Amino acid sequence: MAPSIRLSPAARSLFDEPLAIAVQGLGPRQQVTLRTSLRDETGELFQASARYQAGDDGQLDLARCPALPGGSFSGLEPMGLLWALQPQKPFWRLVKRDVQSPFLLQLEVFEGHGGRPGRLLAQAQHERAFLRDGVRRVPVREGRIRATLFLPPGEDTFPGIIDIHGLGGGLLESRASLLANHGFATLALAYYQFEDLPQEPKELQLEYFEEAVNYMLQHPQVKGPGVGLLGFSKGGEVSLAMAAFMKNIMAVASLNAPVVATCIPLSYKDKIIPTMTLYEHKAKAINSKFLDYSDVIDDPFQAPGNQSLIPLEKAEAQFLFIVGQDDHVVKSEYYATEVCKLLQAQGKEKFQILSYPGTGHCIEPPFFPLYPIGSHPVFHKRAVLGGELRAYSKAQVHAWSQIQAFFKKYL
Repeated sequence: MAPSIRLSPAARSLFDEPLAIAVQGLGPRQQVTLRTSLRDETGELFQASARYQAGDDGQLDLARCPALPGGSFSGLEPMGLLWALQPQKPFWRLVKRDVQSPFLLQLEVFEGHGGRPGRLLAQAQHERAFLRDGVRRVPVREGRIRATLFLPPGEDTFPGIIDIHGLGGGLLESRASLLANHGFATLALAYYQFEDLPQEPKELQLEYFEEAVNYMLQHPQVKGPGVGLLGFSKGGEVSLAMAAFMKNIMAVASLNAPVVATCIPLSYKDKIIPTMTLYEHKAKAINSKFLDYSDVIDDPFQAPGNQSLIPLEKAEAQFLFIVGQDDHVVKSEYYATEVCKLLQAQGKEKFQILSYPGTGHCIEPPFFPLYPIGSHPVFHKRAVLGGELRAYSKAQVHAWSQIQAFFKKYL
C-alpha cells in the first residue's frame, strides 16, 4: 500500500476549525517529515514542518503521535502544522481580504529527517474556508455606513455583533465572517481609509458608529434589544467609548485595547475625548532593528481627572477584556486591571478579564499565524508586537471560544 494522507474533514474545513491529519501506508517506525504550505492572496508563502515516526503498524496519527525535535514544533500538537505556519518573507502578516474564496493548504510527506526534504511519499490539498454553506455576505452602504453584514443560514433572528478593527483602515471581513458561521449576525465595520470614508480623520465621531448600531437594531434578522461589540486595539477603544455614551450596547469584548483615547480623538455630540500624547522618544530599542512602544504614553491612571480616560463607569454593558501579557504596543493587561478596579470602586461588577501569557498585541481567531513583529500603525517603524508561538496558539483557541460564549450569554 502506497503512503497516503487522510484528512478529516476530507476536502474542506472552516479556517477556525480543527483538522485531523493522519498518514497511512508507511513502513513500521518509518521516519518522515510532514510539511504544510499556504499562499496568501498576494502569493506570499507560509510554511511549517514537523518530524515524525510512524507506529509499528506504519500508521501515523497526529492526534496520538508527538512530533520529534527539529521541526517547527515538537510534542503532541495535532494542529501544530497549522498554527506553526510562518511567512517565508520576514515580518509578513497573513490577511484574508476575499472571504468568499478559501485558502488552499498543501500537505506533503517526505522520507527521513534530513535538513533537506527527502523523497516525496504523499501529498494532499485541503481548502480552509471562511464561510459555511448558507452564510450570506451583504455589502452595506446605508447613510454613512460602509460595512459588510454576515448573516447565518436560515430566516431566524440572530444575536447581533459589530466587529471593529484597529488602526490601519480599510474593511477587514475575516473575523466577522468566521463569527457568522457560529450563529451571530456580524457587521464588519470600516471607519476610515475605505471608499468615501475619510483617509486621515482628525477625529472619530461616535455618531458614525451609532448609525451602525441603529442599522443593526432595525435589521429584521438581528435579535434585539441590543447589540454586542467586538473591538481590537483602537477598535476596542472605540467599542468601550460607544458603551460609555450609547444605549443598546449589551456586551463588549475588547482585545488588547487602550482604555483612553489614543492617536485619533473621539467625539460624541458636544463632548470630545482628547488623545493622550505619544512620546516617540520613550520607545525602547529591543535591538538595533525593533522598537517596543508600550511606554510611549504616560500612565493615564496617575493623573486624577484625566480627560482622555473613557468614562466606562457610565456604561451599562457587560465587559470582557482579553489581554496578552506580552503586548508591547498597548499596556493592555495593566489598563484592563486598573479600569476594572475603578468600576469595582463604583459598585460595578459587570466585567471579566482573560489574560494570556506568551500572547502579544495581535489576538486573532484560531490558526492565524503568529505576527510578533510588524509596522507600528502611528510611527510606521518596525515594532515588537509580542507573542510566542505555542502559547499564542493556545490563547487563540481559548479566547475564541470564550468570546462566543460571552456573546451567547449576554445577547
